[in-house]
Amino acid sequence: MSISSTAGSEQPRRLFVYNGGFLTQTRIKRILELAGWQIRLGLPGDGDWVGTWGKSPTSSRGEAVASRKENPILCVEDAFLRSVLPGRSGEAPLGLMLDDIGVHFNGSERSRLEQILTDDPLDDSALLKRARAAMARMATGHLSKYNAFHPDLPVPDAPYVLVLDQTRGDASIRFGGASEATFRDMLVAARLEHPHARILIKTHPETLAGHRDGYFGPEDENEQVQLITDPVSPWALMDGAMAVYTVSSGMGFEAILAGHKPHVFGLPCYAGWGLTEDRQPVNRRGRKLTRAQLFAGAMMLYPTWYDPYRDQLCEIEQVLDTLEARARAWREDHQGYVASGMRLWKRRPLAEFFKADTAMIFDDNAVRAADGAETMERPLMVWAGKEAPDHSTHRPPLRVEDGFLRSRGLGAALVPPLSLVRDDLGIYYDPTRESRLEHHIAASTTLPDHARDRTHRLVAQITKNRLGKYNLDRPLPVGLTDLHDGLRILVPGQVEDDASIRLGATEVATNLDLLKRARADNPDAVIIYKPHPDVEAGLRDGHIPPDVAANYADMVADQADPIALLDHVDALWTMTSTMGFEALLRGVPVTCLGAPFYAGWGLTTDLGDIPERRTARPDLIALVHAVLIDYPRYFDPITKTACPVEVVVDRLATGTLPKGRPGTRILAKLQGLFASYAYLWR
Repeated sequence: MSISSTAGSEQPRRLFVYNGGFLTQTRIKRILELAGWQIRLGLPGDGDWVGTWGKSPTSSRGEAVASRKENPILCVEDAFLRSVLPGRSGEAPLGLMLDDIGVHFNGSERSRLEQILTDDPLDDSALLKRARAAMARMATGHLSKYNAFHPDLPVPDAPYVLVLDQTRGDASIRFGGASEATFRDMLVAARLEHPHARILIKTHPETLAGHRDGYFGPEDENEQVQLITDPVSPWALMDGAMAVYTVSSGMGFEAILAGHKPHVFGLPCYAGWGLTEDRQPVNRRGRKLTRAQLFAGAMMLYPTWYDPYRDQLCEIEQVLDTLEARARAWREDHQGYVASGMRLWKRRPLAEFFKADTAMIFDDNAVRAADGAETMERPLMVWAGKEAPDHSTHRPPLRVEDGFLRSRGLGAALVPPLSLVRDDLGIYYDPTRESRLEHHIAASTTLPDHARDRTHRLVAQITKNRLGKYNLDRPLPVGLTDLHDGLRILVPGQVEDDASIRLGATEVATNLDLLKRARADNPDAVIIYKPHPDVEAGLRDGHIPPDVAANYADMVADQADPIALLDHVDALWTMTSTMGFEALLRGVPVTCLGAPFYAGWGLTTDLGDIPERRTARPDLIALVHAVLIDYPRYFDPITKTACPVEVVVDRLATGTLPKGRPGTRILAKLQGLFASYAYLWR
């Protein structure tokens, strides 16, 4: 976090501004407030500061006032990890550079960043470990300053020389000791120094978005030189580059992180530290830094980062969480969708969850939906249980289903989900075909340390706050502690017509048969039967009469908290219930009579038919990362944006959730009166 932050001081400093953006862009104003700055208009007095936006066209106003009144200047700029879309597309930043010495891209004078890189020891092992982990996350997550690109888009075959274009007239060029002629010199140098190599010119994202011109265009293309105007990943481009040429582009900084030693023709903040080939040496920068030290200074000590979900300043790890979630949402959703098989009450939450540049189109006619998706070049999205053969007329659809940290309340009670899964191969509860989740689980065996650390923290938060799929506020059953001694087994009931039973259970496929088998294999155990909440509410099939259940169970835990029960049992027996996964999180041994998504990986006792393809052997942390981080998407109902799993955990733990819409609440009450017609809204 920026060392110029005054957060926590007794008296915020007053910051007088002369650029309307400080007042109209609420995110910028809020970050400054949290960092200890009070925005003011008028003329500054003794002890006050003047705020300018870098070296923008309006900065001269503030500079003139500061010079006349002899007040210090705070230069404000976007941080190097800004957002998904450029600021000119209307998206607010996730961090700011607050510089009380200069501005980081002005190569003719010192800045706070340069002072950090020159004078800070940058030898703290914990800081450098975090820096290396964050660098790795940027590379594996394909995260850049702007992120409206597709990591899966192909790039030209390697090798090639990569030349980075920038936006014409940008202040970082003028104050970085460069001009239009510098860009021409750079291209000539690249060609002369690599006469037999292909030259790729990467167009700037703001140029691609139509906001500002670049220095290179189609007129610069020839047999050797090619413009890259497709929204490809900068990291993918750098992977295939034999050399990188830049004037002062932020992507030049990322090239260093990717392992390059870029040829630099301007005076950017990352030049002069022994990590670049400098065509204009910065004589006052003589220190030799490692990549991790440069990253720690430029991305951890210098910026002021912001968490939009909790409305507070944060560290870079939370910014990476945010940007990963939002970039994934844009990359998957921006084309829009044609959606089919979606119940009426689900449509508004789905359109909100999978928010795109274009509206989601709903059509329950399978053939028409498939044809429309093909014609409009949009993905076809189908609720997993409603998929029909006609949905695959042109290409397989994306199957959507509730996630594993779903809500506070039941889906059958029309409570909208906070998490959904989107599967292009199958769906997690169907073991008859592979799913995208299985691919994630298989790949999780090689998780890097930073991903494992994050998952450990996630498991701790979930178990500490007793969170599960539905998170109903219910007590433990009376008499639980009075049961006789013996191995205590929890048997969770399920909805018997649920697809996970139809597809994942064989010999044992009803709640009563499950109870019978658990008792037969454990005659001396204390068996606690927990009916499914939807069944308890009379909304779904699977009821066992109490007198029948009493023949096999020592207790029927009606209306009890299923997560709290896990603290009072020694084992769990299930067909395919998600409670088996929740039990694994809490160290409770699980026996599966079916083939749920968490079975077959060596973590459960499997008595059902397990797909032979499940050969990977992840540990619990790897499994959890695949199930709760890699596979689902999450939606924050407060900010109405995609979010990381940790935000949903916070919302569920604190109950900081909006009330349901009045119409949906009324419909949910009515459905309780007409439960026998539940197929109409499921």
